[in-house]
Amino acid sequence: MLAGGATPFYRHVMSPTLAKILKRGTLVAALGFGLLQVVPAKRLFGIPTQDIGTNPPERFVFDGPPEVEHIMRRACFDCHTNETRWPLYARIAPGSWLMARDVHNGRNHLNLSKWGDADEEERQTDRENAWEQVESGAMPPWFYVFPMHHDAKLSDADKATLKAYFLKNAAQK
Repeated sequence: MLAGGATPFYRHVMSPTLAKILKRGTLVAALGFGLLQVVPAKRLFGIPTQDIGTNPPERFVFDGPPEVEHIMRRACFDCHTNETRWPLYARIAPGSWLMARDVHNGRNHLNLSKWGDADEEERQTDRENAWEQVESGAMPPWFYVFPMHHDAKLSDADKATLKAYFLKNAAQK
């Protein structure tokens, strides 16, 4: 009963048994969510969560044209550099686990921040591989674009700009 003897709205819509189940389910879900925040995901699932919210100091000054850098900053740099933007949801499990896994995998496949250690031939190979991923639609992955990073979706013009940059020296090999 509410103040003044009013009946809660859900009593008119559902049975008392269903209302009790929903209350308990909500409590269990809240407790489960709280537990996720303290679960050692690295030990249980092998997800490298120790680096969430931090970036290694290593950097490489991007040497491409400004329009290419702009596209890559919004669509590639979060996972493929040491300049990851870690939003608030990256600190709340299970989103933190997913983002940590994606950044870890992205940096392992291609870390543009380590290009300072690579010679030009290796960088060109990386560019060509990156184009293959963009052209096939594998990059950026749909789960990065939707629902949180709509600006990372590549237009046809973006793809043309990237292709010109990625393949500019391909014939010279």
